[in-house]
Amino acid sequence: MNYILFDGTVRNALLPFTFTRPVADIRVGILTIREKWEKHLGYTTTTLTEEYLMEKFPMVEMEENVMINASFLPNEILSEMVSSLEANQAIFHHDEVVAFFTNDTQEEVDFDTYEIIEFDDECIKIEHTWDIFQKNDAALREDFELVTEGRSSQPIPKSVNVLSPENIFIEEGAKLEFVTLNASTGPIYIGKNSEIMEGSVIRGPFALCEEAQVKLATKVYGATTVGPHSRIGGEVNNSVLFGYSNKGHDGFLGNSVLGEWCNIGADSNNSNLKNNYEEVKLWSYETEGFARTGLQFCGLMMGDHSKCGINTMFNTGTVVGVSTNIFGSGFPRNFVPSFSWGGASGFTTYITKKAFEVAKVVMSRRHVEFTEEDAKILEHVFEETKKWRKE
Repeated sequence: MNYILFDGTVRNALLPFTFTRPVADIRVGILTIREKWEKHLGYTTTTLTEEYLMEKFPMVEMEENVMINASFLPNEILSEMVSSLEANQAIFHHDEVVAFFTNDTQEEVDFDTYEIIEFDDECIKIEHTWDIFQKNDAALREDFELVTEGRSSQPIPKSVNVLSPENIFIEEGAKLEFVTLNASTGPIYIGKNSEIMEGSVIRGPFALCEEAQVKLATKVYGATTVGPHSRIGGEVNNSVLFGYSNKGHDGFLGNSVLGEWCNIGADSNNSNLKNNYEEVKLWSYETEGFARTGLQFCGLMMGDHSKCGINTMFNTGTVVGVSTNIFGSGFPRNFVPSFSWGGASGFTTYITKKAFEVAKVVMSRRHVEFTEEDAKILEHVFEETKKWRKE
């Protein structure tokens, strides 16, 4: 069967992260949403997403296809229901389509003509940017079971202080000595060829993905995910780094999400709690205003290729777009549009030529090519976000 993951109605609610990727490629837990579905179904998937993203993330349509709403995270029951779908059947969860069967000759889909199968069980759904860190605990626990089932961990080194070793899984090539791992509060997954340096203290649930690194004497609270080829240091609490991003020095990152190719300067900090303990509001690209989160703790949302200089301070509930460069003293405003250059004293436009030059150098250091596809996507984001910049 051919499975296609589609963005659904949440794409705009997940900006700035969906400026540069389909919903399916958001990381929450250990795996991306796409990787979760592929593991459950046993098939590769393609994507139906925004037109400007489709050159990099193409859709493959075959004679018969199952379309899956990528905002829903799979579990055993849901994935079995999806894999059993037949012609003219659709799965709904509380009036929202989860998946449906279609073929290449259908010009439109009319669910009034479908047999509707209700999915009433609990599942994880990513509807807002803050769901990525808020639901990371549940997603990480589910992924840990999925990734480790039927497999044996590498042995825990004798120098490691450990609580609940049965909740720890270490992949081949991982390096860790003289660290403390407390998995009594949740599982700890240590990915292939990753490294945890001496003196670090980690409380689960925690995921360190392939080739990622925890620097010397780092303090980590769950539920935190460090994506592939990322680095963390200092103090990190309930945060998700998608991949290839660095928060490698002292400073605090809490209740936050960093996209790919981000860099947090030394001694930078974000606030995750307002001084008056009130509910945090976050900038919404949908309403072009600040949206209620229902959360008391909410930190920094930073899109791909964004960076901040040393000693940067972020207010509670700050949203930073794609390809921004923030520096200087004081608190920058709590919404920084994509391709902004500056800080608390003001911003100018970060022109694409300069942004692309930096991206090429940054990516080449990790042996990744900055492609024409990448440039086209970022050019589109630059144009799409012009209205929020003061140019």
